[in-house]
Amino acid sequence: MGTKCLNCGALFHPPQRICPKCGSKDLVEEELAWRGRLVAYTVIRRPPKGYEDYKPYIVGLIELKDGKLILAQIVDCDIEEVRPGLKLEATFRRIREDGKSGIIEYGYKFRPVIEWNWQKKPNPEK
Repeated sequence: MGTKCLNCGALFHPPQRICPKCGSKDLVEEELAWRGRLVAYTVIRRPPKGYEDYKPYIVGLIELKDGKLILAQIVDCDIEEVRPGLKLEATFRRIREDGKSGIIEYGYKFRPVIEWNWQKKPNPEK
């Protein structure tokens, strides 16, 4: 789920209350596609405060099937496996845990799509 600014048309994920682009409060929720492909990525080795326990982690620019671009963490794969063009799907995961309050934050991350053909019979010879 994301938000779309009715003033300038910008789309944001995660959802925002005020448009970071134009400052408008005239925003509506907009459902985003669940699948897409990786356009570009970076490996975060020196994370911001509160995310030190999760390093290194991958953040990527993802082009969703509907053409929208979002920035999200890439999970369930090794850094060596990540490459532009990688097919990804959204998954709901723990984002972080606040050590002082114990509050656990959840949100969307993206993982490689697992393609499985249920009609194809396994080959016992392999």
